[in-house]
Amino acid sequence: MLKEFKNFALRGNMIDMAVGIIIGGAFNGIVNSLVNDIIIPVLSIFTNSIDFSNLFIALDGNKYESLEAAKQAEVATLNYGTFISGVINFLIMAFVVFLIVRWINRLRKPVQDEIPTTKTCPYCYSEIHIDATKCPHCISDLANSTTN
Repeated sequence: MLKEFKNFALRGNMIDMAVGIIIGGAFNGIVNSLVNDIIIPVLSIFTNSIDFSNLFIALDGNKYESLEAAKQAEVATLNYGTFISGVINFLIMAFVVFLIVRWINRLRKPVQDEIPTTKTCPYCYSEIHIDATKCPHCISDLANSTTN
């Protein structure tokens, strides 16, 4: 098992994974900053600065002014506002990541399809030059053949 692990680590898979995790952590900080410092403040203009964290249901049936007051009374609460806030943050972050990945993909050069330089002989199935009219392996006439 140790030998397999050594082969796995030396092949580069572990190093690639470690680099991906490190870059992912750094990227997470950038995206969090973009969402929390730029996008959320702009959205708060349109939502009249709604504080979702104070949307809750006290499970003892009483009404409390804030979630903090319910916590001080040691009451169990159903914090649906925090959940809504988490869902909104997730959707915003997912959309931002989508836009960033889309932008990065546009920066990459498009991979052009390679023009084939060989074809398969329809008689012996050997690989031959695309312009060949006679197969060098089985000497079949390919002039009338339509196989690629």
